[in-house]
Amino acid sequence: MQNGDLRKKSAAEIDFFTEYGDTNRYKVLEVIGKGSYGLVCSANDTQTGEKVAIKKIHNIFEHISDAARILREIKLLRLLRHPDVVEIKHILLPPSKKDFKDIYVVFELMESDLHQVIKANDDLTREHYQFFLYQMLRALKYMHTANVYHRDLKPKNVLANANCKLKICDFGLARVAFNDAPTTVFWTDYVATRWYRAPELCGSFYSKYTPAIDIWSIGCIFAEVLIGKPLFPGKNVVHQLDLITDVLGTPSLDAISQVRNDKARKYLTCMRKKQPASFSQKFPKADPLALRLLRRLLAFDPKDRPSAEEALADPYFNGLAKVEREPSCQPIPKIEFEFEGRRVTKEDIKELIFEEILEYHPQLLKEHISGTDRRNFVHLSAVDQFKKRFAELEENGGENGSAVSSQRKHSSLPSPTVAHSAKIPSKDHRHTASSSTKHAVDVSWEVQIQRVYIAQRELNITLIYFCQVNIFCFTTIKES
Repeated sequence: MQNGDLRKKSAAEIDFFTEYGDTNRYKVLEVIGKGSYGLVCSANDTQTGEKVAIKKIHNIFEHISDAARILREIKLLRLLRHPDVVEIKHILLPPSKKDFKDIYVVFELMESDLHQVIKANDDLTREHYQFFLYQMLRALKYMHTANVYHRDLKPKNVLANANCKLKICDFGLARVAFNDAPTTVFWTDYVATRWYRAPELCGSFYSKYTPAIDIWSIGCIFAEVLIGKPLFPGKNVVHQLDLITDVLGTPSLDAISQVRNDKARKYLTCMRKKQPASFSQKFPKADPLALRLLRRLLAFDPKDRPSAEEALADPYFNGLAKVEREPSCQPIPKIEFEFEGRRVTKEDIKELIFEEILEYHPQLLKEHISGTDRRNFVHLSAVDQFKKRFAELEENGGENGSAVSSQRKHSSLPSPTVAHSAKIPSKDHRHTASSSTKHAVDVSWEVQIQRVYIAQRELNITLIYFCQVNIFCFTTIKES
């Protein structure tokens, strides 16, 4: 908005505009990522002084399935508020309710992700390993008490910063299970990365899936942290099963009998007898207590895996924190995801996404609920300004002449999310909670950025160094 336009507005309008401050609040800096979804730019939040990432998701209503996924993720990240879940700071108001097709989501900015940290883990210590695993399990405890299954946990979906802080991101495949009974439809679009996929998902093994699928993924990630490479890099389902049984041994007849996929069941039945591998030999530098817990996390039968809360109580974490103090979450109300159970139109999805945007604009949400909302927000929205700025940056390849920031050398951005606070607020119904300052929303569309290897390693070494310098964070997890 131009200064002249601002001077023409009434005092009331100026006050109202200032409340949201979209136009003047964010100073867009440069392009830090591009992908099929759109564009990501870094920006300064002039209100808080923080550096943030603003993700432009374009043409979100072109395909209903994509729009539904975006809606699902934004909802989850609003409803999940936890220090170990990435945060959505804000969603910019569109110019109008009727005509918008792009959205701009503001996230917290993280320096790296666990995939990049693992690639440069020369200086990681046993304390790092323990602290990393604790944070991931703590996030799972919170998510699972809300009946949320992430379903796509992998190192690239775990963000990291120089204080050894981890945050789960990318909730695009996450689902909410209601009444503790996920249906078949619930799982039909499961396409998570094979290397971190639980064996019961290799060929649709079990009739009832549980939170144990995420526990398995965390076990795979932890093993990768310990050895610096993926534990089960299968090329296909059969190869994946071969790698798993090479490490865990042949599963019991009881476990095999529960396999629903005929071909997979026959393959496992005919498999030669394998003995479990020695974890102490496979992970020679690891703490014996860490390996004991790892074997529990990687149990072939999901019934034998611990819950996240049980894993947090493992002797491996003795003295680290009190499990009972780690926050839980109230189950998510089914009404939040009622659209999943009916056929929805483009207009239905647009209305629902618009309502999610209004969660970050309390006064307008109040008007919307009361039926007095306005048709457009041309004086309130910064989207037109951002469109122009994003277009300029994209056309010029970034402010510094390159598609990737010279300061930010990693592509991992917080998947669309919002959530960090030392004190976890209780969950209420969405409209009741809308008056709170922020809502956890994990924005999870992965950012694709080209990197230069030397720059990658340089930043990762710096990250590891700061992790060591700031290892005191390891002892302060109780307060986080």
